[in-house]
Amino acid sequence: MSDALIKTSMPDVPLYARGKVRDVYDLGDKLLIVATDRISAFDCVMPNGIPGKGKILTEMSLFWFDYVSDVVPNHLISARFDDYPENLREYRDQIEGRSMLVKKAQRIDVECIVRGYLSGSGWKEYMNTGAVCGIKLPSGLKESEKLPESIFTPSTKEESGHDLNVSFDVIVDMIGSKQAVEIRDLSIAVYEKARAYGEKKDIIIADTKFEFGVVDGQTILIDEILSPDSSRFWPAREYETGKSQKSFDKQFVRDYLNGLDWDKTPPAPELPAYIVEKTFEKYREVRDLLIT
Repeated sequence: MSDALIKTSMPDVPLYARGKVRDVYDLGDKLLIVATDRISAFDCVMPNGIPGKGKILTEMSLFWFDYVSDVVPNHLISARFDDYPENLREYRDQIEGRSMLVKKAQRIDVECIVRGYLSGSGWKEYMNTGAVCGIKLPSGLKESEKLPESIFTPSTKEESGHDLNVSFDVIVDMIGSKQAVEIRDLSIAVYEKARAYGEKKDIIIADTKFEFGVVDGQTILIDEILSPDSSRFWPAREYETGKSQKSFDKQFVRDYLNGLDWDKTPPAPELPAYIVEKTFEKYREVRDLLIT
């Protein structure tokens, strides 16, 4: 495999932010978002990346932004390198195929998580309380079971440490009822349209998360959407309730890390070569199944 792009370096372009996966550069009224090959789990960035991962994330986001554009607009201006400003041309090797020129939005500081199936932290919370983020669910549900209806289970966006799962009422207190209802309804609508598409491809999209921002008073999708970093993808033909599922996402990395003697705080352990290679294969496979 080629080397992973862990960190971009464009000294004459102002750095706007460096997230767990993306390096964001300030171009005045626009941003350049670069998907590196970094991978995070349990809100910790692994010391080594997954070569080529950032390009797959970008391909998938571009497909989905277009597919759900009739539901909600997004921040994308262009992902064509030739459309980028002249001062970025010398950095082609770092950014081509893994970046997007986007509108600069005012971010809404909520992780908009939608669940159609009971898995992950939602399953753990349900086992303890019978609810997920304050939403009471029917008793007797099994792990990975399809929910009676899609649920919005938001979390706060923390600058450091773990994001915190909260009830919808907390989001209302944070950003107001009107905006909270809007992002909840948009999140569920986008998820359900994508889930229906996935079903046609024999892929279950079990859950996902979105981020929204505001430009000129309009709420739009930002960041990236419906990638293996932000969603659980399961092969429909192997789906069976009552257990965890085979997945095409970074759950594979989480499962490996759960088997280690690691307390889920930095510094994260280095991923062995076979985990790196298998993770890339899973990302590539779900891209090919869904969008090619």
